[in-house]
Amino acid sequence: MNALWAYRLLTDAGKPFIESLLRRRRAQGKEDPNRLDERRGKASLPRPPGPLIWVHAASVGESQSSLALIEKILRERPDCCVLQTTGTLTSATLMRERLPDRSFHQFAPIDRMMWVRRFLSYWKPDFALWMESELWPNLVLETARNGIPSALVNARMSPRTFRRWQRFPRSARRLLSSFSLCLAQTEEQGEFLRKLGADPVECLGNLKFSAAPLPADEIELSTLGDLVGQRPVWLAASTHPGEEGIVIQAHQTLRARYPDLLTVIAPRHPARGDEIAAELRAANVEFSRRSLGEAPQSEVYLADTLGELGLLYRLSSIAFIGGSMNAHGGHNPVEAARLDCAIIHGPDMANFKAVAGELANVGGACVIESSESLAEAVGTMLSDDLEMKRMVAAAGQVATENVNAVNRIYGALARVMDGD
Repeated sequence: MNALWAYRLLTDAGKPFIESLLRRRRAQGKEDPNRLDERRGKASLPRPPGPLIWVHAASVGESQSSLALIEKILRERPDCCVLQTTGTLTSATLMRERLPDRSFHQFAPIDRMMWVRRFLSYWKPDFALWMESELWPNLVLETARNGIPSALVNARMSPRTFRRWQRFPRSARRLLSSFSLCLAQTEEQGEFLRKLGADPVECLGNLKFSAAPLPADEIELSTLGDLVGQRPVWLAASTHPGEEGIVIQAHQTLRARYPDLLTVIAPRHPARGDEIAAELRAANVEFSRRSLGEAPQSEVYLADTLGELGLLYRLSSIAFIGGSMNAHGGHNPVEAARLDCAIIHGPDMANFKAVAGELANVGGACVIESSESLAEAVGTMLSDDLEMKRMVAAAGQVATENVNAVNRIYGALARVMDGD
């Protein structure tokens, strides 16, 4: 029995477990109770008339990257609409605010064949785009079986994932050969895809470079700026468990030199606010919480809210990129570079290897490995304005030089959409 067939049998037979998982996620606030049927493939919106392009993204990062491409598609194809699907509540909340006209969001169906078929039968997309690495076997294969052309866009594959797929070569080939085109982020990742059976594979740049700068409420930015005043500020963005402790220790080191320092912590998952607040109390650090409407008039400002990184990057000129200290592969440094931040990150930027490499080549980022080196890096930037401005300019150059990736990517996709 091959791996894909076994997977299909397990997902078909696993309905009681899947329903139990959905109930648990709903109780934890990870699912929208009013839209839970979307996870079973039942639509909550009418299908618009005319051509429909379906864009599937896993979560927040992938869905934000897809926005530039969605906007390009809608500009170039005024008769089309776009359906975007994601799998998380946070991404759905963000997309409700950011999707342009003629595009809309639904939750992706869980990968049971009955629910997948229900989803595809209702929406009948004319073309499907899968973002990065979110490959659900039943959904991918059933899309192909329905004759819907599809492409894997901004594809990324780590060496570890490549080795794992190598254990199932027939399944990998069947899955990847379902795509009419695969567009890889880097040549290395493109070669992984080719070896597993994807064809054709092209490398046209990273779509994350083309994303518009993260938005911010101008009134809120002005209010925060007035409250912060002339205090030195730095931001720890998209942090994960374990990283807040490193940031807190760095803050405690820095405040001896900068007594009016404001450290902003924006966790990747705002629901962890209580956990981080407890860690700050244990460290005897004075803090305020944005989720409670408190002002940034303490040592640490815990920004445990959703979708406000654009605001926070504009508030600070120094940004530590989270997810880079503890095997999460890092988060998107281009977002910080587009908003004139000097970038600091840890040793693990596997998810953005090419971007991190470009930043390193031009001196656009500082790599740290501990709370001590983090404090040293932040302290250097706070005390040396010329060096900080040089890093900001270097990182901005990397982002600007790659901003046209969306045009190259759309051009390749358009050929597939038009049957070429």
